[in-house]
Amino acid sequence: MRRTLIGLLLVACGIAGSLVVIGSPSRNTPVATFSDSGPEPQLARIFGEIENNRLDQALTQTEALLQQYPKFRLAHLIKGDLLLARSRPISTLGNAGGAPEEKLSDLREEAIARLKAYRERGAVAHNVPRYLLQLQPDQKYAIVIDTQKARLYLYQNDNGRPRFVADYYVSHGKLGAGKMLEGDKKTPTGVYHVTSSLPAQKLGDLYGVGAYPLNYPNEWDKRQGRKGHGIWLHGTPSDTYSRPPKASDGCVVLTNTDLDAVAKNLQIGLTPVIISNSVEFLSLDDWQKERSSLNKKIDEWRNDWESRDVERFLKHYSKNFQTRDTNFAQFAEQKRKVGSGKEWIKVKISNTSVFRNPGKEELVVVTFEQDYQSNNLSNQMKKRQYWIREDGQWKIVYEGAA
Repeated sequence: MRRTLIGLLLVACGIAGSLVVIGSPSRNTPVATFSDSGPEPQLARIFGEIENNRLDQALTQTEALLQQYPKFRLAHLIKGDLLLARSRPISTLGNAGGAPEEKLSDLREEAIARLKAYRERGAVAHNVPRYLLQLQPDQKYAIVIDTQKARLYLYQNDNGRPRFVADYYVSHGKLGAGKMLEGDKKTPTGVYHVTSSLPAQKLGDLYGVGAYPLNYPNEWDKRQGRKGHGIWLHGTPSDTYSRPPKASDGCVVLTNTDLDAVAKNLQIGLTPVIISNSVEFLSLDDWQKERSSLNKKIDEWRNDWESRDVERFLKHYSKNFQTRDTNFAQFAEQKRKVGSGKEWIKVKISNTSVFRNPGKEELVVVTFEQDYQSNNLSNQMKKRQYWIREDGQWKIVYEGAA
C-alpha cells in the first residue's frame, strides 16, 4: 500500500517528499497566512501516514475527513483501499475489483491535482500572477484560474496590488481549455468579468448553490471568431462533493462550500476572472516593472491626445485597429477631421485596471473612466482598450465602451 499509493500520487507526479514547501519570498513580498480549510491539508496528512506505513492512523484520519465531507468520493476510495490493505497487497489507488476504470482515473487525477496544489501554495503566495497588473480601486477582489492545475486563486486588492487570500480546487471543460466553438466542451481562456448572479432556486440541481455567468465571448473572443455562450462559475449537485478536474461542458465548477466562500467576494460587473491554461507568476519586483512600463505607455497615449498632434496620437494605434464598426483607416480619417477644429483638449483617466491576457500573444486589457474636455465637446465614458505588442511596441488594437 505504501509503495504503490505514494508512488502513483507523489513520485510519478514529481511531488515526492514533503507536501508543503514554502519558498523564500522576494523583497517586499506580501506574506499569506494559510488556513486548514478544505480537504487538502487532511489529504496531505493521510498520505504522509501512508508514506510512513502507518496505515491505521491513515484510516482514522480518512474517517475523520469523511465525517467532515461525507460525499467526498476520493476519500471513500482511499478508505476502501486502506481497508483492503489489511487483507492483501494493493497495486494502485482504487484497487477494488469491478470499479469502472474511467471513474477511478478521474479520482486519481483529482488526488494528484489537490496534492500538487497543496504542495505549491507557498510559491503561489510569494509571487504575483502576471495578469493582475493593476486593479481598479473599487475592485475589491480578483480571481485567477489555472485549468492545468484545476485551481482557482483568490486575490484581494491591496492598494492596486493583488494579495493572495485563498485557493480552491475546481473542475473545468472535459476537453480542456481554449474554447473556440459552441459545444466543444472546452473552457475559454482570457480576461472576463462576473456579469450576474443566478440563485439556486432558478437553476437545476446540476448547478448546486448558484451560478455566476461570465462575459464570454468578450470583444477579443468575437474578433478571433470564438463562439459559444453560457460560461459560468457554479456549484455541484446535491449528491456530489466535488467533480473530477475535467468534468464540465466548459464552465468552472467549485464545491458548493467553496462557491459560497468565493461568492462573498464577488462584485457583479466588477470582479475580474482571468482563466489561463497555465498561470504565469512574477516576483513582485518584475511585476512592478511591467506594471510601470504599461502605465507609462497609457499615459503617453493620453498626453499625445492632449497635444493635438493627430499623427503622433495615431502612432499609438495598430494598423489592425478596429472598434465595433470602424477600422484603422476610417478611425484615422475621422480623428484628422475632428482634430482640425480643436483649440485645446484635456483628457483625464481614472479608476484604471490593467490585465494581461493569458497565452503566447502579448495582449493587455485596459479599462478606465475617461473625462474628455475640449473647446467644442465634453463627455464622460467608461472605456475598454486592448493593447497588443507589435514589433516590440505596445499598440491599441481595439477600443470601445466598457
